[in-house]
Amino acid sequence: MPQAQLNHAARTADVYLLFAHESYCPGPYAQEINTTVVAADSLLHPRVRQPDGARIHDRVTRGRQHAEIVPLATLTHELGGGADWPKVGDWENVTADLVQLVRAGGCDALSLGLSEIACALLCTGPHSHVRAYDAEAGDFVVYGVTERATVLAEVGMFLTEFVAEQALWPGDGLLAPLT
Repeated sequence: MPQAQLNHAARTADVYLLFAHESYCPGPYAQEINTTVVAADSLLHPRVRQPDGARIHDRVTRGRQHAEIVPLATLTHELGGGADWPKVGDWENVTADLVQLVRAGGCDALSLGLSEIACALLCTGPHSHVRAYDAEAGDFVVYGVTERATVLAEVGMFLTEFVAEQALWPGDGLLAPLT
C-alpha cells in the first residue's frame, strides 16, 4: 500500500500479526513451534520493545480488513523490501519479545509448527516464489502466490476455530496506539 494511503487509512481492530521465528518445543511430546500469530494489539504490550512495537502496530492495523492476518514479510514488502524498516522499528527484537511474551503466558497466541515450505512461503513477500528441490523427481518445484495464499487460508481456518471460543487476549497494561 502506498505510503500516503497507509498514513490516512483507518485503523482496523481484530487484525493479527503472523511471524516465523526460531523453532522451539513447548514441552515433552509437543510439536516444534516455528510460527506464531498474535493479536496486533500485543505489539502494544509494555514487555515488547517500544516505541517500535507501537510503530509496527500502526503499520499492521492501518487499512486492513477485519480479521486479516498480516505476515511480517508482507510488512517488509510494503516497507520497500525492508529498506524502510529502520524508520518503523526493530522487527527482530520486537518479534523476539513477542515470542518471550507468548511463552511466558503474557498474551494469547496461535502457535504453529508449519512445514519448511509453508514457513518459507510466509517469510517471503506476497509476490515471491520459493524453489525447493524434489529428490524423488530430481527437479526443482516452484511455489508461489497461489501456494502462499493457500497456506494463509489454512492458518486463517485454524485461527477462526481458535478465536471462535474466545478472542486472542493481547495481554494486560497495553500502551495506547499511535495517533
